[in-house]
Amino acid sequence: MARRVGRSAGEGLERSCGARDWVRGRGPVEGVELLRAWFGGRAFARHRHDTYAIGVTEAGVQMFDYRGRAERSTPGEVVVLHPDEAHDGRAGGADGFGYRIVYVEPARVAAAVRAIRGGPASLPFVREPVSHNPTLARAVTGAFRAAPEPLALDALVFRLAEGLIEGDPDSSPTGAARLDPAALDRARAFLDGRRAIVRSTELEAVTGLSRYELARQFRARYGTSPYRYSLLRRLDFARSRLRAGTPLADLALSAGFADQAHFTRMFRSAFGMTPGRYARLRRG
Repeated sequence: MARRVGRSAGEGLERSCGARDWVRGRGPVEGVELLRAWFGGRAFARHRHDTYAIGVTEAGVQMFDYRGRAERSTPGEVVVLHPDEAHDGRAGGADGFGYRIVYVEPARVAAAVRAIRGGPASLPFVREPVSHNPTLARAVTGAFRAAPEPLALDALVFRLAEGLIEGDPDSSPTGAARLDPAALDRARAFLDGRRAIVRSTELEAVTGLSRYELARQFRARYGTSPYRYSLLRRLDFARSRLRAGTPLADLALSAGFADQAHFTRMFRSAFGMTPGRYARLRRG
């Protein structure tokens, strides 16, 4: 069977004929693509792509041929496929299987690995294509809850790089982390003053650090990613305006969210309730 070469799952993916089968995707955006799918039988023919493919099986049994042997992934297990590695996909049982997967360009992974390692480093090589890797599982699952904002994508790639390093048995330990307090202060002050979506290039210009070096240092000092910090500052602003009775649709836009639905999802994720309920409780 001829191999197909593509950049992501969208290329080289061969849909089966089952009526239950479906594929939903987002991207590619800045070298990152998200895909969620369900297949009842044969999912796709043998193919390869030039990205990392990092997924989590959600339901059923996922079977695939990879590096000369048949692999099996069950719910909660992580699948890592390396760039330019041929593979196929099929259900391992009569009930089919579902999964989430993130495709990321190797250049983005390489940049994040350099920041983590503090210098030039080879791409991580995960020898076991199916494993229990909590770091990668959380990164993939969380990717589908975040908006495709630049800082969110940076945080995702950084966490994926950390998980890939954890899964590489030949990976050398990370050295002591060096911090640039002045640059981090500038980054935080910049994020404190912004209610719109912040682009990675803006923070790079403000701090003089690469996006992944900033991500490493920011988390070391503040315990979170620049994206998460920015998101919570925007939500704090929204909370203060909710008390004043600002309409939700207007508030969503003024806080830098795409629409009211996106704002509601992010607010509930952060505070455990919808903005409408929060406003009612405050008024009460």
